Amino acid sequence: MEGLEQFKYIYIIYFINKLPRTEPILKINPPWIKNITIGLFASRAPHRPNPIGISVVQLKKIEKNIIYTSGLDVFNNTPLLDIKPYILDLDSKMDANYGWIKIENKEEQEHLLLHIKGIPH
Repeated sequence: MEGLEQFKYIYIIYFINKLPRTEPILKINPPWIKNITIGLFASRAPHRPNPIGISVVQLKKIEKNIIYTSGLDVFNNTPLLDIKPYILDLDSKMDANYGWIKIENKEEQEHLLLHIKGIPH
């Protein structure tokens, strides 16, 4: 992990092992947007053909082999697959968009932002 402490954010890549393994549903109705159906790979649904999760988290500190972060939304003892540094100019795409997500009004936008930021509501 030498040099990792110099980054403010990191990617945590993990195996989603706590969900029951079921056949993936190929069409998704996101619970936070009404009246829309999308394909599985255009979603962030947790039930995937390969249960691999990824989170961008803030790196707080590293002590020996323990990494302290904020914003990681996994269960305790979730298997870690990899760690990668988040690099501003490589990982931040200024021309990114919301894709299929259509924001109709201020209330929907605020609700979406709660989901994006991972804020319970």
